[in-house]
Amino acid sequence: MKPPCVIIVKYILPAVRVLVMKELTEKYNMRKIDASAKMELTPAAITQYFKGDRGATFVNEILRSEETMKKVSKLAETLARNGAPIEGVIEQLCGICATIRSKEALCKLHEKDLPALKECVCTICERSA
Repeated sequence: MKPPCVIIVKYILPAVRVLVMKELTEKYNMRKIDASAKMELTPAAITQYFKGDRGATFVNEILRSEETMKKVSKLAETLARNGAPIEGVIEQLCGICATIRSKEALCKLHEKDLPALKECVCTICERSA
């Protein structure tokens, strides 16, 4: 039993973290250690994201979606501000996931991990399999 959230955690969340982290370090000139604190990740995790050891699988897919990238940029902006409320950060992150879930790319990943989906009509992510 693998709901779409499993795919989000395995592929999407790491890719979003890569993109947010890159924005924080490049656009907002944050040091990696400061970006890791803002994102509540260990410095080791940030290093793995930078090296491509984590999150690299789905980054290009997200980069192709202007709508998703606008939301990623907004999340980075929110994190860059001091005192961003955690509920706002979580809400934005969930919004990014919802946008990605509405695209076929997530469904293709889900079908890869759960081949039985190819033979049914899946309505969970707003598209038919």
